[in-house]
Amino acid sequence: MKEGSTLFVRIDYKNYKNGESEVTEQVAIASAQYLKKLSEERYLTAGVFGDMTTEEIDGAMVIFEAENLAEAKAISDADPVFQGGLYHYEIKQWHVMVTAIEQ
Repeated sequence: MKEGSTLFVRIDYKNYKNGESEVTEQVAIASAQYLKKLSEERYLTAGVFGDMTTEEIDGAMVIFEAENLAEAKAISDADPVFQGGLYHYEIKQWHVMVTAIEQ
């Protein structure tokens, strides 16, 4: 992470109104590939909410670097997981105040 970076937190929620029950494996793989590519260009960390042993996933969180809210929304909107409307997201600008020093 670069000094002076602006971070955004994206929290993904299941859109139960959609009627579908699960993200297809193809969409999940495409989303993971998209996030991996982004992580090569900018600070990014991501993970899911749920039980990985049962694969019951009910959301996710992505923390990433962007210049401003408009860019953060554009990055999020381009993620394949949102194309089908199964998930929606909330995005917040995050001001980091404390970080751990790697030893």
